[in-house]
Amino acid sequence: MADVQPLRALRYSQQLVGDLAQVVTPPYDVIGKEAQERYYERSPYNVIRLELGKEQTNDNNLNNVYTRAAATFAEWRSQGVIQQDSQPAYYMYQQAFQRDGQKYTRTSLLSRVRLEPWSARVVLPHEHTLAKAKEDRLNLYRACSTNFSPIMSMYEDPQGRMRRLLSAYAAKPEISIVDEAGEEHRLHPINDPEQVALIRDFFAERQLYIADGHHRYETALAYQAEIREQRRDLYADDGVNFTLMALIDVDDPGWLVLPTHRLLFNLSDDALAALSAEQLARYFHVQPLEAAMPNDILTQLVAAGQQRPSFVIQTPQQALLLQLNDQGERQMATSEHSPAWNRLDVAVAQRLILEDLLGINAATMAAGTNVRFTHEPEQAWQALKTGEIQAALLLNSTPLRQVCEVAQADDRMPQKSTYLYPKLITGLIMNPLW
Repeated sequence: MADVQPLRALRYSQQLVGDLAQVVTPPYDVIGKEAQERYYERSPYNVIRLELGKEQTNDNNLNNVYTRAAATFAEWRSQGVIQQDSQPAYYMYQQAFQRDGQKYTRTSLLSRVRLEPWSARVVLPHEHTLAKAKEDRLNLYRACSTNFSPIMSMYEDPQGRMRRLLSAYAAKPEISIVDEAGEEHRLHPINDPEQVALIRDFFAERQLYIADGHHRYETALAYQAEIREQRRDLYADDGVNFTLMALIDVDDPGWLVLPTHRLLFNLSDDALAALSAEQLARYFHVQPLEAAMPNDILTQLVAAGQQRPSFVIQTPQQALLLQLNDQGERQMATSEHSPAWNRLDVAVAQRLILEDLLGINAATMAAGTNVRFTHEPEQAWQALKTGEIQAALLLNSTPLRQVCEVAQADDRMPQKSTYLYPKLITGLIMNPLW
């Protein structure tokens, strides 16, 4: 099964850069232009210069974001700003954060994981990827030959063996920083030979499920194929055969999966008519929510979702609680997907509400002509109030066990099925591919 190995990580020298909180960032794919500028200004050593450099009007094949990242990376290494650990280690990594008044601590193990093709069923995906995003990351690989940020993956540990092992290192972390969002990041290397052997043996019996970072995994496979073609061969432990992952127990109490609500606009009169209680009753038990307060709506949605896939359709005129009925279940069973996919709330919402009732298919969703997304129900209600949208489709979050079931079925989840909060930090450790 999975070959999970320690690595000689590249890390910032605290003596030279000072507060590590000033040089780390969230992952590149959640950083907008304004945040990018802020990270540039925060420190001359901020990892943004490697992970998501600024484009310039005179960029060309010899001078662009990727070549500048490579030059900066080489300069920082020669200056000792980034140094390589003297011995291989796994790294206990914790994120402590709050959401809606509740405290969470999510524990992961940072390591390098041997790349396997999807067909090997060692690392399992649950979503499709876009070519454009992969090309950008591949160019950065070619320039720097380093993983600057980890892929988030899950593993199963019903007995909690790894959780107990990591808890001993979490008590006194080597590094503890607080980022701009008030989230604490703790890091501690694990290089004791006995513990290293235990960890490697533990994962040798397990499959891994990608939770977040499918683009980066497929980019790593593409880069590996390129280098193999150039060299004609790769020795087994060549760094190119591995990628950086944060491995997290699927039952870790620190997981937080936020629902992704669908905001509907530019709907035709016929589509709006399909959101009536009479039309929705084809597939759902429909319960009007009379004068319910926003928090009451969410409470009722969560309670209904414990029994069957459930949703709230809200317009300026009404709020309807929907719970999948028998006819809806039969309709889902006619899909070309696995039973695991058919049980997903997001799959039911896409197939029965968006596609069957509203005529909005996956391509239309991707184009953004009728649907946009939010993780915050307050944004949905505000958009309804101002008339920005015509209806809000509120969902419950997707349980991570369902993600694993879809992956085991070799299926792919619908767009915007999960949002794992918070994202992993970029810049604490880096994985050299040499």
